[in-house]
Amino acid sequence: MKIALGPLLYYWQRDTVLSFYSTMATAPIDVVYLGETVCSRRHELRLADWLEIAARLRHAGKEVVLSSQVLLESGADVGTMHKITDNGDFLVEANDMGAVRCLAGKGPFVAGPHLNLYNLASLRWMASLGASRWVMPLEMKREDLAQLQQERPTGLQTEVFAYGRMPLAYSARCFTARHRNLPKDDCRFSCMDHPDGQMLRTREREEFLVLNGTQTQSARVYNLVNTLGDMRALGVEVIRLSPQAHHMAKVIDVFDAARTQALSPKEALARTQPLMPDQGCNGYWHGRPGMEQTVPV
Repeated sequence: MKIALGPLLYYWQRDTVLSFYSTMATAPIDVVYLGETVCSRRHELRLADWLEIAARLRHAGKEVVLSSQVLLESGADVGTMHKITDNGDFLVEANDMGAVRCLAGKGPFVAGPHLNLYNLASLRWMASLGASRWVMPLEMKREDLAQLQQERPTGLQTEVFAYGRMPLAYSARCFTARHRNLPKDDCRFSCMDHPDGQMLRTREREEFLVLNGTQTQSARVYNLVNTLGDMRALGVEVIRLSPQAHHMAKVIDVFDAARTQALSPKEALARTQPLMPDQGCNGYWHGRPGMEQTVPV
């Protein structure tokens, strides 16, 4: 089972991003997804910068995948998507059907978690277009994945989002800018003030969601570190960890120890608790509401 580092979902300073991926070059991860998937106004790094990081990570022995943006809103966004899909060097994760169309029949690609692949027919179709790996939708439960694994197309790998705040929805409106009474086109890059997103609480002060620009995330941190053995039994080839601002290297070390069984599931779960930016959850995997934590911590 391989460990993948998902695309960076937050807006960090350029030097912070470069330092982060320099650290990731020596971390026990196998696959790294790179690129801006949330908002095209985030300009600290351009495509050329991501390609430079990709080359360094590949030199360090990592499999590198370029991720396309999820919600395209302008001709410039479409143009960037074409540059990514036509890069001719690195594997691409398609996060919308426009990217799938550009990649279809031209070689292998990764079908991202936002393509709504929920049944065998959609998996077979995506594989026929050239997908070599698909990322399970975040809200899919374990039993549904087990059924798909029994008859998935030959040569199609399965990847599961196993750690991080879950990206639940995308919108043309920037909620972070709206919180500051700013228009989206003059957001003043407000996201940069929230390196792990901005917490949204209910009137009862309960943590509910996290605002991340045009993206809405779960307030709680999805954590399946204690289910890696089950995933391996199901035939899952790759688990995805989503980057966070602090302790990411330590989180990766715990998952690495869990996949090699150097830590028991219970020990691994306990060790991740102080490393997370908020409480954990795993409800979706167990067919429950996503914010639930079904295993006592």
